Amino acid sequence: MTRRPEPPATAFQRLAVRLAEIAPGAPPIDLTVGGPRHPMPGFVVEALTAAADGFGHYPPIDGTPAFREAVHGWLDRRFDLGGFLRETGAVLPLNGSREGLFYAAIGARDFLAKPGRPTVLFANPFYATYAAAARTLGAEPMPIAVAAGAVMPDWSAIPADILDRAVGAYIASPSNPEGRVASRRDWSDALAAAKRHDFFLFADECYSEIYRERAGPPAGALEAARDIGSGGLDRLVVFNSLSKRSNLPGLRCGFLAGGSAFVTELTRLRNQAAPQVPTPVQAAAVAVLADEAHVAENRRLYDEKFAIAQALLGDLFGELTPPGGFFLWLDVGRWGDEVALVERLWRDTGVKTVPGSYLALTGPGGNNPGVGHIRLALVADPAVTVTALTRLRDCLVNTPEGEMRGGAHGGA
Repeated sequence: MTRRPEPPATAFQRLAVRLAEIAPGAPPIDLTVGGPRHPMPGFVVEALTAAADGFGHYPPIDGTPAFREAVHGWLDRRFDLGGFLRETGAVLPLNGSREGLFYAAIGARDFLAKPGRPTVLFANPFYATYAAAARTLGAEPMPIAVAAGAVMPDWSAIPADILDRAVGAYIASPSNPEGRVASRRDWSDALAAAKRHDFFLFADECYSEIYRERAGPPAGALEAARDIGSGGLDRLVVFNSLSKRSNLPGLRCGFLAGGSAFVTELTRLRNQAAPQVPTPVQAAAVAVLADEAHVAENRRLYDEKFAIAQALLGDLFGELTPPGGFFLWLDVGRWGDEVALVERLWRDTGVKTVPGSYLALTGPGGNNPGVGHIRLALVADPAVTVTALTRLRDCLVNTPEGEMRGGAHGGA
């Protein structure tokens, strides 16, 4: 009997295997998973409790009126939409943005009904769900290289046949892991490419509220769609959630926003294949979206930890604070192989990081843009962050450049 191929291992599964036989050289500090650890808003439990009777009923698939109004209101305030989305689009609650990102690709394939094998594009490095959606569709996953410092690919440099077969292109801003942000012009150019080649732009804005205060809030894809006006939402779906914004990864609540026609079709698909968001969870989301004080405090805590990182590592890496997100994406190539360096960090210091090559795919020409990088999630408290980054610094200072050898690279 022919064995069915197994799904590719995630970066974290690969890392677990790689480090399984290595004992940490100090009390472990795990900086791999980007799971928020700041306190959640205190009023969330109250909101859940007040709406607890809702657990006894099936929720509406398209969300409660209060939830939809809260999302529209927040999007209007955050992106100065002036009611644009209310008039021309729709929103849909999600059990966290991940399932929406996944189902949207299926919905896009069916909505567009393109002949032949479709492609699914995503900036490289990338979030693993993008590639998982492509595999599920039987689509050709297309990791797209972006220029240094950029978020978007050069759309004109991508072969037209690849774009013509595309059903969706995933673009995250702020990006994971680099923390780069797209400008309104970037989003406009992406929407123009989507219209020209008839694919959906999937704007993953889950880190949209995690930005440096000195940099200010990043532009959103809905702003570019509003600038276009009529038809601006036709090939756009925006995703967001409360996980990073409000430190509620366990609540599993997010939403998508887009043109009414596509959201209607996607709602029908989710009604058959995906669970509804419980109404008490939606009630908690309503309360959270109405409050910005906890979000500002959240940013302040991340800004504090990036300041720590700059003070401890700046003489080794220069300016390393990204405009958005909560990851350090460090270019460690001058020390040699980043996988071997990750092993040494764990063995010598107990600090666990992710090799950059595990977060990316090897693209055309054999290039993996994650090679020579490591990712650190600055989610621990400041004292732990100081300890971890001091250990990292000491390890690098005591490691001659070019010494690391023997890592195993490869796509995520």
